[in-house]
Amino acid sequence: MREKHFRFEDLEVWKAASSLTGELFALANRLEDRKCFRFAEQLRGATLSITNNIAEGSGSVSQQDFASFLNIARRSVFETANMLMILLQHGYFHHSDVQPLLDQLEEESRMLLAFIRKLRS
Repeated sequence: MREKHFRFEDLEVWKAASSLTGELFALANRLEDRKCFRFAEQLRGATLSITNNIAEGSGSVSQQDFASFLNIARRSVFETANMLMILLQHGYFHHSDVQPLLDQLEEESRMLLAFIRKLRS
């Protein structure tokens, strides 16, 4: 196992998002199995945007700048949740597939918001 070198690796908000990424990628793979390539690509992009913006923001020199990146990450959480809801509504997934992920996304949103508020105070 390698030593941690990046600030974001120690952030609970990044760890939670990173864990969620694997589950969302698994759903994207299921979309590809159904030949829904565009949906899969969009889901992966929105999902990656969460962790990418947390990581990118952690490299900021100011707390305000970091908070701005966390806000973008939070917006990507909402984008991801929206996609899951639309895919659920249109029968691509069952409620049991999506609800636990929506719950985790809601918790990620709360964590991001709390971190943003902490940085801005």
